[in-house]
Amino acid sequence: MNASNLPTTMSFIHDDFLLESEAAHDLYVGYAQGEPILDYHTHLPPDAIASNQGFATLFDIWLAGDHYKWRAMRANGIDEERITGSADPWDKFLAFAETVPHTLRNPLYHWVHLELKRYFGFDGLFGPDTAKDVWEAANAALATPAFRTQALLQSGNVRAVCTTDDPTDDLAHHRAIAAQAGFDTKVLPTFRPDWAMRLDEPDGWRAWVDKLEACAGQDCAALPGFVAALRGRHDFFHQSGCRLSDHGLVRTPALPCTEAEAAAIFGKARAGRDTSAEEREKFGAYLMLLFGEWNAERGWTMQFHVGPLRNNNFRLFEKLGRDIGCDSVGDDPQAASLGWLLGQLDARRALPKVIAYNINPGDNYPLATMLGNFQGGGVSRMQFGSGWWFLDTIEGMEWQLNTLSSTGLLSRFVGMLTDSRSFLSVPRHEYFRRVLCNLIGNDIERGHLPRDMDLVGGMVKRICYQNAADFLAI
Repeated sequence: MNASNLPTTMSFIHDDFLLESEAAHDLYVGYAQGEPILDYHTHLPPDAIASNQGFATLFDIWLAGDHYKWRAMRANGIDEERITGSADPWDKFLAFAETVPHTLRNPLYHWVHLELKRYFGFDGLFGPDTAKDVWEAANAALATPAFRTQALLQSGNVRAVCTTDDPTDDLAHHRAIAAQAGFDTKVLPTFRPDWAMRLDEPDGWRAWVDKLEACAGQDCAALPGFVAALRGRHDFFHQSGCRLSDHGLVRTPALPCTEAEAAAIFGKARAGRDTSAEEREKFGAYLMLLFGEWNAERGWTMQFHVGPLRNNNFRLFEKLGRDIGCDSVGDDPQAASLGWLLGQLDARRALPKVIAYNINPGDNYPLATMLGNFQGGGVSRMQFGSGWWFLDTIEGMEWQLNTLSSTGLLSRFVGMLTDSRSFLSVPRHEYFRRVLCNLIGNDIERGHLPRDMDLVGGMVKRICYQNAADFLAI
């Protein structure tokens, strides 16, 4: 990964980047830096891994599909034609280069320079004046085998990565990956049944049920067949190595629903009739309890991503679809509804392991303390997940780490994930590790923690990898 012809006027990303004390440096170098990576929640495309895809340009691997970058470009006044439109890849890349100098104090500024340094050796400041040099050197590197998807994961010391997969997926790419010799990174599916609950999008929901019916070989005219089809796909995912489910929720549904009520709501929606907000919440709660029971039975971990308001720009949603950078932090209360669902599962003796992530920092303490009510059973069962999406920042990660430390056991934390669609995002684990070591190291320097590196460093090391490996049994 040589890019020696790039300018080296200064080194912004240096050995002690984000490390403000000697203790922070010692923790990072001695305990965090060399740990392998378990990236247990991503949106990486498994087909790209199965085919060991290469990339023609830096736009293809770094900018296409990255809604963080799109959002920043819109804020900088870039025309949509140069973001998601028909402009050529170089022009879109240049538009992003024009934006980066304006991202100071946005985490993108750090991520951009960290990724350019780690993958392409670029040691300067990225902007329109360096864009051409970066473009040419990076594109030359991308033409080599070292920048194909499998090599990128292995060179990043990624032991395992979990993708995000719809229950109707045939998982053929995962089977192809598992059968390949010489590729040591595990690539495992995650069960993401959000469409099963989207009665608020009736046309899309009915089309999805038709697809479920076909792939499961199960008549879904009525609720029992629908549930059987979902259960069959859950079994199929388990046989394919899946050990996690994931649920994207504005708010956890929390209204009791009998089987008869669920059947009536399903029948109404299947027949093309509108459902009320109360009916949709009841149906969602009915399904979430089933998913929880199945997860507990299988020993899976259940991930809750709660709070985002999605697809707010109706015009761009109609034109471009989902995940385009038009989502926001929601302000729905989260703790009570999640607590209701966990309490119901606990009462049924069917509470799985849980990782819950909030997008609104105001939910940090409510969510973390709610999760603490359901610990026990021979394992640190409830996890307050890492800073997610708009909280995937230095400030957001520190808020999450401080909340967890104050209300639970930081030493049991399962650490970082990228939630990424990009094969150049592995350095975000380094970013998190540097933030973690700086926070803990500064506590040591202030005398808030003992200068016992075996004790404190051992905790840091476990957070970086082993806690997640043990918790998820991957």
